[in-house]
Amino acid sequence: MIKKLKNRYRYSTILLNQLVKTDFKLRYQNSVLGYLWSLLKPLFLFLIMYMVFVKVLNVDFGVKNSGAYLLLGLVIWSFFTEVTGGSVGAIVGKGDLLRKLSFPRYVIVLSTGFSALINLCLNLLIVGLFILIGGSDTSWKILLAPLIFAELFVFSLALGFFLSAAFVKLRDIGHIWDVIMQALFYITPIFFPITLAPLWAQKILILNPLAQIMQDLRYLLVSHHTTTINSVYGSSWSRLIPVIITLIMAFIASLYFRKKSKYFAEEI
Repeated sequence: MIKKLKNRYRYSTILLNQLVKTDFKLRYQNSVLGYLWSLLKPLFLFLIMYMVFVKVLNVDFGVKNSGAYLLLGLVIWSFFTEVTGGSVGAIVGKGDLLRKLSFPRYVIVLSTGFSALINLCLNLLIVGLFILIGGSDTSWKILLAPLIFAELFVFSLALGFFLSAAFVKLRDIGHIWDVIMQALFYITPIFFPITLAPLWAQKILILNPLAQIMQDLRYLLVSHHTTTINSVYGSSWSRLIPVIITLIMAFIASLYFRKKSKYFAEEI
């Protein structure tokens, strides 16, 4: 069974590997600092936001290591925007390739996701440094962090697959998604503690899988004083709600992408 799966997806794996390498190289081509920009960009943005929200506006996150707390939220948001934003025009951008070669279309979107995943791993090294310097609440529960990162990956890719397929037929999707991203930026607790909102609003905001993921990872990696979906609803079963939302989105997106992928070469 394993051998059959390897043979079946061997070509897709090779193509995915090449696309990820090419995308990562082209991104920093002719750049003096090269790959260092993948670390410096979120770090510079963090410094600006830290000065504005923590030092000037005196926003209190209610945790000891507010630097790592804020940076982790920014890194998660950056990954999400990179996957979804890069996926919107991913299929259209590879139009010439699609018309000339026959290969699994999903590999194009997957390459965007894995390219962003490399950046995420690099950025987490900086987050880890901030955690070591500032200290954090750690326990055996930190072992659950990979599961939350997997949820983040699936949630981001689900949206990426849907957006990439929809953009082929409806180019307005790019503008619509920009507006949605602006709204998500303000309703996701990146630069503000979710406790600033009244309880009824917290119960709505935390159902957003991105908010749930962000708060759970902050709880596991930085501080146990972080407000999570468990504490908002007072039940550990509440975490299943955003997880179910993510799985439903992934299912719908995969069906939609598979249906539309047959006509990509004709419609681009």
